Amino acid sequence: MMSTTGILPKSPPKIQRCAEVDFINLVDGLTHNVILAYEGSSWVVETHTILPEDVHPQITPEELNEADEAVRRNPDVIKLAAEIGVTPEQLHADGWSIGYDDRFPAKKRLQQCLLFARYGEHENLYAHPLDFFPVLDSNTFEVVHIDFAANRKSNGSLSVTSTKPAELGQENFQVCGRERIWPPTKAFEYLPDRTNLPPRDDLKPLHILQPEGPSFKVDGHIVEWQKWKMHVAFSGREGIAISTVMYDDGGNTRPLFYRLSLAEMVVPYAETAPPHARKFAFDVGEYGMGTQGNDLSLGCDCLGTIHYMPGSYIGHSGEPVTINKAICIHEEDDGILWKHTDFRPGGRSHVVRSRRLVISMVATVANYEYAWYYYFGQDGSISFAIRLTGILNVYVLAPGESPAPFGSVVAPQINAHYHQHIFSFRIDPCIDGPLNTILESDILPLDSPTGSTDNWAGNGFIVDERVIKTAAEGGRSYDFAKDRRWTIVNRGKKHYASGKPTGYGLMARGVCTELMAKPDSWVGKRAKFATKSLWVVKDDESNPRMWPAGKYVPQTRDHPTDSVGNWCSGEESLEDQDLVLFLTMGINHVPHPEQWPVMPVEKLEVTLKPVNFFEQNPALDVPSLPDPKSVLAFPTAHQQETQGAPGGTGSCCS
Repeated sequence: MMSTTGILPKSPPKIQRCAEVDFINLVDGLTHNVILAYEGSSWVVETHTILPEDVHPQITPEELNEADEAVRRNPDVIKLAAEIGVTPEQLHADGWSIGYDDRFPAKKRLQQCLLFARYGEHENLYAHPLDFFPVLDSNTFEVVHIDFAANRKSNGSLSVTSTKPAELGQENFQVCGRERIWPPTKAFEYLPDRTNLPPRDDLKPLHILQPEGPSFKVDGHIVEWQKWKMHVAFSGREGIAISTVMYDDGGNTRPLFYRLSLAEMVVPYAETAPPHARKFAFDVGEYGMGTQGNDLSLGCDCLGTIHYMPGSYIGHSGEPVTINKAICIHEEDDGILWKHTDFRPGGRSHVVRSRRLVISMVATVANYEYAWYYYFGQDGSISFAIRLTGILNVYVLAPGESPAPFGSVVAPQINAHYHQHIFSFRIDPCIDGPLNTILESDILPLDSPTGSTDNWAGNGFIVDERVIKTAAEGGRSYDFAKDRRWTIVNRGKKHYASGKPTGYGLMARGVCTELMAKPDSWVGKRAKFATKSLWVVKDDESNPRMWPAGKYVPQTRDHPTDSVGNWCSGEESLEDQDLVLFLTMGINHVPHPEQWPVMPVEKLEVTLKPVNFFEQNPALDVPSLPDPKSVLAFPTAHQQETQGAPGGTGSCCS
């Protein structure tokens, strides 16, 4: 057995196949957690734990779908819908976890229902939001309460005196201080056969061809491409989980990352009026990204020579559910990798195009779509990108009502509230081995003034670097003015020339977004991970630190003990340790009409880039060959021109 870490390898332990199961006892509503081990040809229960009454498992896709049926059966909901011209057949509900609402017992497992009307088959139902919110018991699917939101006057003031929710015993509609609001009936369609827009007819075909097949190899879940090797898996909670990422550096296999995944996200909304204030979905922890994954379509979701991986999870009934084309793997051109032209007479020019391996997935979370991508580059870099699309979450406005100060009018009577999308990207590094350290650096102007002996011209600037030493220092905030950056290093390995430790840097400029809500707000207490740009924690092999907002997320009322808020405390050393990082990235979303009725993608991307890791540019050996399929668009316009560098031949290398 070969070691590349400088640490003698241990004998491989026995691999025990285990399964973890959560189930609910519908008699008392309590959640049970069971760990089973596969022994011989049967499963054996290793542990059985009855969880506290306020701990709830994820909401399943089947439960979300059942919300639609449940509201149509309820006589109170039917009556309220009829008052604004909506029939039971037209009623549709997006079920959300209740979020935070301490008017209800912590033991009761609840969904809040955002209601819409659909006036025809396949019509965009989000164009017709309704003005009330049933609350469902997720175990019995009985409607236990109905909320009505206050509305805002033309000056932005509310029709009620306080944003505190009305007590459950009060008649909610009587205290909301407004009349019933009929849903807008104008259609806003996005399906091409329903928009009545003639399709553009001036777009010529663009094909991505690999006549000799892909450059990557797949053996089960092991993927190899160029000098990369990794394990690609499907997780019902995280979606894509990539592990044991290694790089072949001149015949030396070097470990980089033990595991990469999207560990959590939260979408807090800005409207303070109840019940809008409890809208902050944890789409990973409350529902699961993998369980909501799309079955992808060849030639649509990703282009070229494609390999798909299926994804399976355990459904609500306990039976497996398989998404046949859950994960897409392909290659794509990524522009120029590097280039230089010697501008002197007779000088040579060389350009190398970049290609990258793409591993991607798309999930539909009610109205929103999230597409996320892992990019592996020929320069040794790894990028994690998210594209947000789908349909805005909207609420109905009364005629003449102002959306201010917490929303935008995107269509008549359609209010899209301001909100954030905040993601937690889990990075489990193994940079040249398991013992790593985090360096934080700021780019600062030299203190010495212009005209001083140290800085006569006034141009000096430096890199100010520090080590994140203890758990109490583990929560870090990004500083845009200082171009703050973090590097994961192995202080036991040094670059041959710089003398600096080998490492990978987090290139997070422009993606770090922290929670806008107050730290002691409902969402602030539950999503403490969103209050810092980066969390650095020491991993615990006996109880791996996986979930920044806790293992059981639905209806938490504070940050759980097993979450980053508690991991980053005390004087536990973070130097030369087995570390886990949680990078907080996101956007502040202020909607506008161009994002209606369906939103063009918003993009986020963070890159892990080698820093003092390779001896030199690792992409020097990437071949540079002109693409024989590239042609001039307008040949006659270039008849008298010479292509290429001065004195060159017109090839990629001259």
